Amino acid sequence: MVLILPLLLITSCREDADRNWTTAEASFKLHDTTLGAAVLYPTMQNNPYILTWDKLAAATSYSVVVSSTEDFKNKAVLGTPTTNVLKTTIGELNTAMLQAGISPYSPSKVYVRVESGSAVSNAISFTVTPYPVDVPVITKPTAGQAIVLDAANPLATAATVTWTDYSYGVNVNYNVEIAPKGSTTFSSAGTTVNTKELAWTNFNLNDAVLKLGLPVGVSSEVDVRVTATTASAGGTITKVSQIVTFKVTPYQPAYVNFYLVGGGTAVGWNAGESQLLKNTNEISEIYTYLEQNGEFRFLGQQDWGPINYSLNASGINDSYKYFNTWSTNLEPSGNENMKFTGNSGMYKITIDQNSRDITVTPSALPTLPTNLYLVGSLNGWDANNALPMQQVNDGVYEYTIAIPDGAQFKFIGQQAWGDLEWANIHTGGNSGFLGPKGDNDNIQFDGGGALYKITANIKLGTYKLTPQ
Repeated sequence: MVLILPLLLITSCREDADRNWTTAEASFKLHDTTLGAAVLYPTMQNNPYILTWDKLAAATSYSVVVSSTEDFKNKAVLGTPTTNVLKTTIGELNTAMLQAGISPYSPSKVYVRVESGSAVSNAISFTVTPYPVDVPVITKPTAGQAIVLDAANPLATAATVTWTDYSYGVNVNYNVEIAPKGSTTFSSAGTTVNTKELAWTNFNLNDAVLKLGLPVGVSSEVDVRVTATTASAGGTITKVSQIVTFKVTPYQPAYVNFYLVGGGTAVGWNAGESQLLKNTNEISEIYTYLEQNGEFRFLGQQDWGPINYSLNASGINDSYKYFNTWSTNLEPSGNENMKFTGNSGMYKITIDQNSRDITVTPSALPTLPTNLYLVGSLNGWDANNALPMQQVNDGVYEYTIAIPDGAQFKFIGQQAWGDLEWANIHTGGNSGFLGPKGDNDNIQFDGGGALYKITANIKLGTYKLTPQ
C-alpha cells in the first residue's frame, strides 16, 4: 500500500490538471441545436444562433466554448451567459471557430460544449465551413525601418515583406501595395498566391518607389499594406491589412547601351555601324532583320573594344559572358558569338538588363515591303494618295518634304490602310525606332516649315529626319 497510494495521488492530480482538455464526463445536458447551414457566408453574420441547456444547480454563470477537437484542448469562448440560454449570431460563431484554429473555407468538424466551474456539459458537433474575418498582419518591414537600395546589386534582395494570416482552405491572392506616406493612392509592388512573403530586389523596390515620384538619393517614408482576396461560392472576400510605414532611399538606375553587330544582322561585321538598341530603363529592344544561322553579338560601344556581350555559356570568353537566359532560337557559337537558328526575317530583340535575359520573337510583319509610302498630316492623312518614297537600299526608303510644326505621320506598304504599317515604336513620339502595326503610334515632329529628308530603314527598324 505504501507504493500504491502515491501513484494514485499523482494520477488523480494529473486528471484534475488535464480536465480542461480531456473528454470529461458530462454533468448536465446541452441541447443539440442544428446550425442550419454547412457553409457560412458574411451575409449570414447577423443571423441568430441560439443554444440551450439544462440548468445546473447553484451555477451563476456559464461559458460556451468551441473547439476543433473533441478533447477541447484548443478552444475559444463563444459566450458567457448567466442563464441556461445563449443568444448569439452566426458571425460570432464564425469568429469563435476561427479563434479555435479552424481554417476559413475548409469544411471542419466543430465541437461545442458548456462549462461552469469544474462541470461540463455533453458536446454537440457539426461540420461547417467558416469564412475569414481578420485581416493579414504585416510583420516585416517594421515601422520606421530604413532601407537603402544598392544600385550595384540590382537583383540582390533588398527587403522581404512578411505577414501572418489564416491557413485558408482555398487559394488566396495577396497584393503587396505601397504609397507615399499618407496617400490613399496605392500601387502594386508585387503579388503572391498563398505564400505569406514577398522578396523585393533592389531593382524591384527602386522601380516601384520611383514610380511613386519619390526623389532619388533621399530617404522617404512609404506606406505598405497587404490585401488578401479569396473567392468561394459565397462571393469574393477582400481583407486589407493595417498600414506599416517604413523608409526607403532609392537610386538613379544606370543602364548600358547595346550595339548589335554580326554577319547575321543587317549591319554585318562593321563595328563602326553597329546598331544601337532602344533603351527604356532596364529594357533594350529593337525590331530588326536576322539571318538564319547567322552569328552576332553585342558591343558596349560602336567599336570592338573594350566591352562585348554574349551568352553566359560554356566556351564563351569569360569577359564576354553576360546573358544568363536566352530564347530557344539562340545558341552559343565559337568563343565570342551567338547564333540565330530561326528563319530569316524581321524579329524583335528584347534584353532585360536586370535579369540579363535576351529573347528573339517574330515581328508582326516578318518580311520587308516591296514599296513604302508616307501618310499623315503632311498629306491630310489620305492613305489612297500616300506619298511614294524612293527606295535607296534593301529595306531603306527616303522622301524629302517641308515639315511644319506639329506634324504627325506613319509609313505604309500600300496606298491604303492595311496591315503593312510602321511608325514610332510603342507610343507616339520621335524616338527614331520603328514598330510594326500593333506596336506603334504616330511619329511626331516639329519641323518649323523647313525641308527635311525622311529616311525609313525598315530592315534596321529605325528612321531619321535630316535637315536639307
